[in-house]
Amino acid sequence: MERDKIKKAKRIVIKVGASVLTRVGGGRDRTLRLDEVWIKNFAKQVTVLFKEGRQVIIVSSGAIAAGMGLLGMEKRPKSLPEQQACAALGQGYLMKTYEEHFKKNGFHAAQILLTWEDIREKRRYLNAENTLRVLLSKKAVPVINENDTVSVDEIKFGDNDKLSALVASLVSADLLVMLTDVEGLYIDDKKTVAGVVKDIHAGIEKMACGTDKECSRGGMKTKLDAAKIAVKSGIDCVIADGREKDILLKIVSGKKVGTLFQANKNKITGRDFYDKAINRVIL
Repeated sequence: MERDKIKKAKRIVIKVGASVLTRVGGGRDRTLRLDEVWIKNFAKQVTVLFKEGRQVIIVSSGAIAAGMGLLGMEKRPKSLPEQQACAALGQGYLMKTYEEHFKKNGFHAAQILLTWEDIREKRRYLNAENTLRVLLSKKAVPVINENDTVSVDEIKFGDNDKLSALVASLVSADLLVMLTDVEGLYIDDKKTVAGVVKDIHAGIEKMACGTDKECSRGGMKTKLDAAKIAVKSGIDCVIADGREKDILLKIVSGKKVGTLFQANKNKITGRDFYDKAINRVIL
């Protein structure tokens, strides 16, 4: 019953983690690179959702990881200029790959790069919202990423998990899906996945941890932070294993996969989100 609402979701934001759309070369080759087989299958699933009459917005990590692959780097660079250089090189390659596979299914991928100021400054916030709505009306697939090439540490989102939740609230989405490399939120035994979470309390937060993966910034902690933003905005949120076959189609059909964080009834959305939540909920 808890997942019946998901079946009716019309506007869906999907966050794709770098750990999902990248792979490490085989044998002695430990270089990160985009996993084009995964992206191909992902594009097919998104196409099915569009043909069902749903609207889909993608928030995609992977620019830095893609740049690392092109440069033959095995470890994520530590300095901000090196990260930005990888992002500058990798973002174009990432979008080229998305466009190639969406075009085969009859759609185009539209690149949108956002910074913290684009969300926090009201005029830019409204402009981004209008751009997304026009793209959706044209049946283009918006692919959003943080503008890593110009953002600095002091004003970065910090991870695309939070960005995906902000975008979901910005467009009044019905559902936020975060695809990662784990099945969902593991409970105390670290083996069992929580099926439904109705309240993100302190006990739930203790189950989260960060990550030490070379291609990732966050971990379950940042995903819980994003889930809190989503549910306070009245948006259901699912964290699931992006590597599972047809995972998107399973989620929207109401199958019990991943962890569902149920939306709050007293939601904050649209203009109220900007006026009330930008400081109180997020910062």
